[in-house]
Amino acid sequence: MSSFVVSFRKNTTENTHVPPSTPLWVMVRREISSHIRSWRFVLLLGLVALTFFGSIYVSFGNIRDAVNNVKDPDHLFLYLKLLTTTDGNLPAFHVLLSFLGPLLGISLGFDAVNSEKQNGTLVRILAQPVYRDNLLLSKFTGSLVLVGVLFLVLTLIMVGAGIFVTGVMIEVEEALRILSFAIICVMYVGFWLSLSILLSIAFSQPATSALAAIGVWLFLTVFYQIGISMVVKALVPNTPIISETDILSYNELLFRLLRLAPSQLFTDATTTLLMPSVRSLGPITMEQMAGAIPSPLSYKESLMIVWPQVSGLIAATFACFALSYYLFMRREVRS
Repeated sequence: MSSFVVSFRKNTTENTHVPPSTPLWVMVRREISSHIRSWRFVLLLGLVALTFFGSIYVSFGNIRDAVNNVKDPDHLFLYLKLLTTTDGNLPAFHVLLSFLGPLLGISLGFDAVNSEKQNGTLVRILAQPVYRDNLLLSKFTGSLVLVGVLFLVLTLIMVGAGIFVTGVMIEVEEALRILSFAIICVMYVGFWLSLSILLSIAFSQPATSALAAIGVWLFLTVFYQIGISMVVKALVPNTPIISETDILSYNELLFRLLRLAPSQLFTDATTTLLMPSVRSLGPITMEQMAGAIPSPLSYKESLMIVWPQVSGLIAATFACFALSYYLFMRREVRS
């Protein structure tokens, strides 16, 4: 009888045994824990949270006027107004995030690989029975999980505060738009994260990779728009009369070149999702506007408008990560 009890307990223990985690997820948890314990992430978290709460506080102070403005086609979308309403002193949260998002992504990935090499831990990790690409994938996945949780928590706080203050339940379409906005924010930060990881592989010093990432961010955010505007303006013929077709074609060229910058893609996508009355992201003629009724679009129609921008962000992120993978797999690692 005792032998039967022993064998039964042994079989029960074997059946209820939790399979060990794969090496990839062990490394992902390591990345998450190292980021959470670092002061760098705490300071960035405080900066993003302070910006978010400041924007929401300004929105709550002006929400009554925004909702009562019947001339605004979006005045009935209460929770979308919480993300877009401003008093002119502090920009809306999605505008501020176009500047803070790159800083968040760069700070999480500029020393992802070169710091491991300098500390001597890269050789020790790769000496273990793990695939080499798991290290690179864990760096990207761990940081992206933290960013996703951050924006999800901020979204839930915003919705909960709106219900508590106004007593109005959120509509399904508003919830889908806000959730899509949070996903696009994660994609935007993910692009800069993959770019910073690429630079951390290309440069051996973390300071060099950080300066290179900040330089790329400043160029794409500020100087690229100025340069493109100057080039397109130089192409416009210096004549007193320009036809409407020529003006439309030059503006279309300007918008197409500007959309090569990730910040412009993010701005177009978030503006369309948070403002349902936006019907076009490019120049339109008076004939196209004739007979148009200013009314909000459905969630599906807005999503179809921003799908090229979302696809562009995803493609740019995968391109940077693929190049990082290529360089890292060909890099010789020595002690």
